[in-house]
Amino acid sequence: MSVYIIAQIDIRDAAEYANYVAGFRAMFHGFRGEVLVAEENPQIFEGEWPWTKVAVIRFDDEAEALRWYRSPEYQAAAQFRLRSSHTNLILAKGRSPTGT
Repeated sequence: MSVYIIAQIDIRDAAEYANYVAGFRAMFHGFRGEVLVAEENPQIFEGEWPWTKVAVIRFDDEAEALRWYRSPEYQAAAQFRLRSSHTNLILAKGRSPTGT
């Protein structure tokens, strides 16, 4: 079953965050995932959105998502994100084809 990493990001230092993006792009190809959303100007339909960016990444399963997140390569890149932004980051399980 697919899982999704969903991030709400408030970028506070754009130059430092650019280092995160560069590091992310350099290392992500080694994992079985797909970036579905990486949007810095989402259209707000309802409520408030205090975030600068939203990102959604799909992985085939939880094991691969955890392999990516816990990898030394990602953790090295993530240091730039941690220094340059405030982030809420979750893993959510997708629905099965039967809708359950």
